[in-house]
Amino acid sequence: MSARPTDDLFVRYMKAFEDSVTHSGGCLACQGETPCAEGLPVHERFARLQDVYLARQKQQR
Repeated sequence: MSARPTDDLFVRYMKAFEDSVTHSGGCLACQGETPCAEGLPVHERFARLQDVYLARQKQQR
């Protein structure tokens, strides 16, 4: 039985999600509407990868 090929985009998307959630959980500033200077790139990376992943999912339908 062969293993399913790794989806690098999905792995990066989930890692970015984890990083975003972890940062927000420990940063009071990022729990509001405006993230802190350190959290901004973390949250932007997650949003960017989410957009790319979801666009790819739509194309595959």
